[in-house]
Amino acid sequence: MDFVGLIIEIVYSVGRIIEIANDVRGYLEDQIKFNESLEEFYRRKGDLPNRRDDIESKLRTELRHGKVAKREVRRWLNDADAFFARPAVEAEVNGWGWLSLYYRVEILKERVQELEEIYERGDRYTDECLVIDDPSASGVELTTSELQGSEAVKTNILACLKGGKVTMLGVWGMGGVGKTTIMKHVHNELLKEGKFKKIIWVTVSQNFDIPKLQDQIACSLNLKEKLEKLQNETIRAGVLSEMLEEQKPYLLILDDVWSSFRLEDVGVPEPNATNGCKLVLTTRLQEVARLMDCRRIFQVKTLSKVEALKLFLNKVGDTALSCPGGGIKRDLESTLKDIVDECDGLPLALITVAGSLKGISGSRLWSVALNQLRDCKRNVAGPDNADAFQILKFSYDRLKDKQIEDCFLYCALYPEDYRILKEEIIEYWIDEGFIDEMDTRQAMKDEGYYILTKLEECSLLELIREEYEGDCVRMHDLIRDMALHITKTSPRFLVEAGKALKELPEKVNCAEGVQKVSLMCNYIKEIPSSMASSTCKGLTTLLLAKNDLSTISESIFEHMPELKILDLSFNKKLSSLPNSVSSLVKLTTLLLESTGLKSVPSLSGLGSLKKLNLRGTNIKEVPEGLGMLKNLKCLFLCGSDHGKILKIDEIADGVLSNLSKLRELIVDRSSIILKGDDVGRLNKLEVFYGRFPTVNDVRIFLKSQPNKLNSYVIIVGSNLDHFEEEEIYESLEGLSRYEKIMLFRETSIVGENTLCPPVQFLLICYCHNIRSLNDFSEIKDITDLRRCVIRGCGGMEWILSSWINSRVVQTLEYLELWNLHKLDGLFEANVMATSSPPPRAFSSLQKVQIGRCKKIKNLFSSWKLVECLKNLEDLYVNNCEEMEEIIASDPEEEGEEGGDIIKKLILPKFKKLTLKKLPALKSICSRKAVMVCDSLEMIGICDCKGLRRIPLSLPVVDNAQPSPPPSLKKINMYQREEEWWESLEWDHPNAKDVLRPMVQFFPDNHLLQ
Repeated sequence: MDFVGLIIEIVYSVGRIIEIANDVRGYLEDQIKFNESLEEFYRRKGDLPNRRDDIESKLRTELRHGKVAKREVRRWLNDADAFFARPAVEAEVNGWGWLSLYYRVEILKERVQELEEIYERGDRYTDECLVIDDPSASGVELTTSELQGSEAVKTNILACLKGGKVTMLGVWGMGGVGKTTIMKHVHNELLKEGKFKKIIWVTVSQNFDIPKLQDQIACSLNLKEKLEKLQNETIRAGVLSEMLEEQKPYLLILDDVWSSFRLEDVGVPEPNATNGCKLVLTTRLQEVARLMDCRRIFQVKTLSKVEALKLFLNKVGDTALSCPGGGIKRDLESTLKDIVDECDGLPLALITVAGSLKGISGSRLWSVALNQLRDCKRNVAGPDNADAFQILKFSYDRLKDKQIEDCFLYCALYPEDYRILKEEIIEYWIDEGFIDEMDTRQAMKDEGYYILTKLEECSLLELIREEYEGDCVRMHDLIRDMALHITKTSPRFLVEAGKALKELPEKVNCAEGVQKVSLMCNYIKEIPSSMASSTCKGLTTLLLAKNDLSTISESIFEHMPELKILDLSFNKKLSSLPNSVSSLVKLTTLLLESTGLKSVPSLSGLGSLKKLNLRGTNIKEVPEGLGMLKNLKCLFLCGSDHGKILKIDEIADGVLSNLSKLRELIVDRSSIILKGDDVGRLNKLEVFYGRFPTVNDVRIFLKSQPNKLNSYVIIVGSNLDHFEEEEIYESLEGLSRYEKIMLFRETSIVGENTLCPPVQFLLICYCHNIRSLNDFSEIKDITDLRRCVIRGCGGMEWILSSWINSRVVQTLEYLELWNLHKLDGLFEANVMATSSPPPRAFSSLQKVQIGRCKKIKNLFSSWKLVECLKNLEDLYVNNCEEMEEIIASDPEEEGEEGGDIIKKLILPKFKKLTLKKLPALKSICSRKAVMVCDSLEMIGICDCKGLRRIPLSLPVVDNAQPSPPPSLKKINMYQREEEWWESLEWDHPNAKDVLRPMVQFFPDNHLLQ
């Protein structure tokens, strides 16, 4: 027995030695892999500075007059800089010490992949060039109305500006007479002619301020940041002068100037024949033009009776006023002419009155309107500077709707000539209670848009379309004067907005009975205790947004018992609030967006609060008492649009679920992780942006929200990195274009808990256990998917493995596939082999991007599929090592010898084809097929040495010679590929010669354009 025991013990010991040896070998292998991964990281990190320097150098060579860097290029440079600014990888690796080497290797691989992605993006996002036309290079065309009765003045102004002698012009006339309209027409005509290198338009307004004017001019040059850090006006003037010197010859238009000033104080070099620059100013006062040393001064006069009648009839736009054979109905003719006469030939008055009378018919109603207009002119006294006040007041009186009147007057709280975002003003109206409570906030917003439409139709507000910000409205300064005059009685406003004030105006302290105070858009640094007086007892609205506030008196809010709306947004130096804010028991709206606040006083006493906006602040803890705000309907606990993350780690259990009336909950761009059961109790939500840790949390949340959410951004798993955020919120316009967004990142999304609710934008990142979108059990319910982005999913083999839901492929507009190493194709092989695409498959698809998918051999596996792509505009394929064909060839067809080309692929909207780093690529499509792309603008090809033919069908002219597609502008490739270009095969022998002038070769160290 001892011998047997000894043998067993020896065997056991040998086994342990082998086991230990295996462990050691495994450890050493892991250590080698770790070292190799670390070495690879540093090698790639060493390559990135070179790429960054190449791009920045190229950018400098391309930046010239009329060009600005693309936003994505600037973003890439920022991302590269941000990567270098991160802590050293050694420090991060040391922080993983509690993990096994195996997992540390896997995490390190992800870091390498992240670095490679940034590196590759440098190639990917600049496939054309690094710059675009500067929209303000000379100026953008201004929207304007038809010119009435001022053609002669416009002609004379243009003659002076096109000539060489007169360099400074003045245009004067009474308010509302059309000075600005004339200059808009002048601006647009000169813009088309290209006489001036730069046309700068600045609205000066009544509240003139040199720093503000300097900022406006610099902003129009896209150089405002160069002045922002300078405080001294003289130094700012010198810098601005240098900026303008670089823009010679320029035309500077100063609209609505109320007082004279010295150009040199602002930093505007005096226009003269030598520098070729010119200046035009518009003003209501001829004396201002004279004091500004204008050599020619033109007066804009009111319209003649004939011109006035024509304008009025054009704006009233009611055919009920006209006879069948033309002209005005006899019983209305006299009344109409009298109404027009009462407008005294003033275009603004004619347009506004016509807007208020649009749609009425019958001689009696027109007679009543005439009498009302006369009474208004006779009985209402207006401000001295508003000659048209009484007429405009008539248009206001005809609103005859208290709700619309209140909404209109509220617009006067903004600064003069301010572009008011529609969404913003509607939110204010809801906060003020001008719009009655409805079942949903969306219904209330729709009511707000209806009111705006009515005010636009009455010409009391002017619609302005902003490309990036959205639709805005603006009040003409005369109409604003009229509105402010009305508010001197009831409701009482005190408006000192946009007047460049540096301290609280004295009139605030003696404004007895004022209900609403607007001090927005100033430079006020402090709210002293002197404001805390009896004059504030009836105050309901206090607007202090966009100031330089750093200090607010501790007791100030104790003296404002009726305050309902407090807006302190965009005061970045404001780090704390006085505790007296907790005493505002009637406060319904507290707006603190983009302030420097690090904490907020207890909110437990603010039982009436309905909206709390803490977006983009510096707070790190949930405000005390948040869970006690039983009436709260809108809560914004999120980061800013500029990459700022809100550093709140968690919200205690039960806090959110107590807010049972919440309709909007925005907690994106933050470190907050939500729980499905907690948020799920908020069954009145309409808008939700936030992050859940697992799919199961999402399921729990959505089960409580059946068909109620009309807008959401739901992130599942880990937070987005900076690049992904930029993609979604900026480049992809995620929040403005899409209402339903679902993002999965580094999470398990396969199995019985898989969930994908109705979604328009689907983003899946680093979810390695998904093989295709069919792994979503609810894919059959996706009916409006427009954008699909899949990145870094190591297990993804196909996009779809069956036609389970034809709606997915009918509505999709954008498909991006990146870093999918197992991807075989868009569809599993037997999908296309056994069935045809459903009707309208990919009929909406506009853009396809695919990169770093190593395994895929062809992008489109069926000709039938490609024939569906009638709306395809952009195809980008990059760094797919085994890609052999873009469109798979039919083997039987390819086996046939001889014969003519038998297939035409017609892509009527196709604009851009980019193929990069495809070493195995042999063909774009079958050698017996051509692509008909009459809209094609750009072809970019590099490192595709196996490609022998570009199957582009060229139009043939009368002499049987080919010509380029009419829209084709350039064919781009690397310099070392000139020989390859010469060796390409074309279907017409002269095709190469025809296309050669469009070919551009670039150095290899530049990105392909």
